[in-house]
Amino acid sequence: MADKARDIMTGGTECIGENETVLEAAKRLAQLDIGAMPICGEDDRLKGMITDRDIVVKVLAEGRDPSSVKASELGQGDGTVITIGADDSVDEALQTMKDKKVRRIPVIDGHRLVGIVTQADVARSVDQSKVGDLIQTISS
Repeated sequence: MADKARDIMTGGTECIGENETVLEAAKRLAQLDIGAMPICGEDDRLKGMITDRDIVVKVLAEGRDPSSVKASELGQGDGTVITIGADDSVDEALQTMKDKKVRRIPVIDGHRLVGIVTQADVARSVDQSKVGDLIQTISS
C-alpha cells in the first residue's frame, strides 16, 4: 500500500491561469476530458479549483458571458484552498477529503502544485471500506 499522497496522486497536473477566461477553462477541461482543474496565479501559487459544474451553475445559468469571466472569479470560494502536502499520508488525504467533502484535492510540495489526489486514486490504494465511507460522506 502507498504511504504518501505523492505515491497515489495523478501528476503532471495542468493549471488554468487566474486571468484566463472561463471559456478557455471550459475548452481545456473538454480537451483533457476532466471535470476540474486547478487555478494557478501569476506567482505560481495555487489559487483555487474550477469545475465544469462551477461553469454551468455560476456562469451559464446566471447568463454571464464565459468569455469575459475570469477563472479566478470562480475559484475564490471562502479564500481557503483545500490542499494536501505531497509527503502527507494517504490516510490524511482521505480524512481531509472526507472532512471537507471534496472529491479531489490538490497536492502541493512547498507552494508548488505537483498533482491531484482523486477519489479514483484513493480507491486504487486503500482499504475498500474506507473508500465507501469517503463516497458516502461526499455524497451526503
